[in-house]
Amino acid sequence: MRRVRAAVVEAPGAPFTVRDVELEDPRPREALVRMTAVGVCHTDLAMRESWPRQLMPMVFGHEGAGLVEAVGEEVTGVAPGDRVCLTFARCGACGECAAGHPAYCHAAQALNFSGGRDDGSTPLSLDGAPLRAGFFGQSSFATYAVVHERGLVKIPADLPDEVAAPLGCGGQTGAGTVLNRLRPPPGSSLVVLGAGGVGLSALMAAVAVGCDPVVAVDPVASRRALAVELGAHAALPPGDGLVAELRDLTGGGARYVVETTGRPEMARQAVVALRPRGELALLGLGGEVTFDVMGLLAKGVRVHGVIEGDSDPGTFVPELIGLYRRGLFPVGRLVTTFPFEEIGAAVAAMRDGSAVKPVLVFP
Repeated sequence: MRRVRAAVVEAPGAPFTVRDVELEDPRPREALVRMTAVGVCHTDLAMRESWPRQLMPMVFGHEGAGLVEAVGEEVTGVAPGDRVCLTFARCGACGECAAGHPAYCHAAQALNFSGGRDDGSTPLSLDGAPLRAGFFGQSSFATYAVVHERGLVKIPADLPDEVAAPLGCGGQTGAGTVLNRLRPPPGSSLVVLGAGGVGLSALMAAVAVGCDPVVAVDPVASRRALAVELGAHAALPPGDGLVAELRDLTGGGARYVVETTGRPEMARQAVVALRPRGELALLGLGGEVTFDVMGLLAKGVRVHGVIEGDSDPGTFVPELIGLYRRGLFPVGRLVTTFPFEEIGAAVAAMRDGSAVKPVLVFP
């Protein structure tokens, strides 16, 4: 058991409060990771609002990067001293994991969203009482985390911490949607709705594989400007006339639309903006959305729901690092760093649009 610092949420919607807590030693197939950086994702904020009260207090955080300090006796994939990117938990044995689609693991709920391990235990405690953890298998809003070895991807020693952290979720969600699921041929038109961390990751991947034109839509002018700097042909604000302008820019309709906002009205506009037999990928967390079924049928639209970019992190995170090395996935352009203890400021910057991808860094 060791004393660590963690950003604790006491109740649904409560603020992140950095406190001293206790962390167990790793179990046989777990590793102890000292955090060096962790991204702040909209999913952390959305889940903080809706997380069940009975699973509180809770530690969130799911885009961690760090240094392995100790491993359980059955761990073979990493060793003390390794630098790692933390990613989502999966069982490694079900049909989806075996088929190379671990984002759809049959045990995903228990391993990522139960507030602990799949056996109901939690490695954290606060003042002697259980503190819920295991968010995406890591709960990395903390100075240390205990993580199953399947949730760790070794990364090069010289990869910047603030670049490594977003790869575990936001980077692979956006880029993986393009590279793993949609797989657009060069010259395909692609529209990204929402130019946050996930949307801009999708945009960078689309540019990297030669999509043309690539168009971004976002209400924040600075994010639209960044989208253009990253290779977008155009970046538009939402509003009246958006669909007509998108259809004009894409020569009668986009071949692909990646919807990251989770807003039902944007998803419906996406369908109208597609050309016949176009494809829509839905990534944003949201509620119900209704479509005109005849509109879908008449155009032959294919709708994809995509989690974590349909990625196998062990192979895809290294692929993203390779693109980064070649200058084709400049994820560092999205990042604004904040000290871990200033997590509240990072959240505020994400909400007001002044930071695309806040990354908390540790001393």
